[in-house]
Amino acid sequence: MAFALQGPVLEGTRVRLEPLERRHAEDLAVAAEEDRSSYRFTWVPRAHEVEEYFASQFARTATGKLFPYAQIDRASGRAVGVTAYWEPRHWLDENTLSAVEVGFTWLAASAQGSGINAEAKYLLFRHAFEAWGVARVDLKTDARNNRSRAAIEAAGARFEGVLRNWSRSWAPGEDGLLRDSAIFSITADEWPQCRARLEERLARGSGRPDARLPAES
Repeated sequence: MAFALQGPVLEGTRVRLEPLERRHAEDLAVAAEEDRSSYRFTWVPRAHEVEEYFASQFARTATGKLFPYAQIDRASGRAVGVTAYWEPRHWLDENTLSAVEVGFTWLAASAQGSGINAEAKYLLFRHAFEAWGVARVDLKTDARNNRSRAAIEAAGARFEGVLRNWSRSWAPGEDGLLRDSAIFSITADEWPQCRARLEERLARGSGRPDARLPAES
């Protein structure tokens, strides 16, 4: 049977990643309307756009190219953002997942710098490498988004370069335009060391390197 891009609930200390459902919409509408100053380069819906956002994400899910998660702050029990597996690639055969991207991530302003971002990445990476057995995990962001680039590197991913005019721009006012994308990855060989670094970082506390760094896609 061909591999289906779908994952279980992923449970951490700070965050629980639940497959995105419409029951998360109310919380996410509130989360998205907090301080939006860090959303310059990514797609974060306004409260009145949440239904459209859900429809778009579920349409991508139906194609098999996206599996979105709600990020649940375990301290409050509220959804404070989203993240996703994205762009699965089957280089060997359709039953084997060779690579996948982690993206479509954003967090409410109040959740940034809390360690949620770092732990969510840890949970997603661990499942991809240890349950699915992927050869690599990709991450990408707008090449201009220095904060997001720093957060991705802090999560242990290696910078591979900038691909010019690589994907659509999500920046406000840039509808119909393309952007340069900074590409990062972690390979299976690198994962044990990356895992150890992330676990050490999470054990130290809040993981401040992800402060004000909510998004990549």
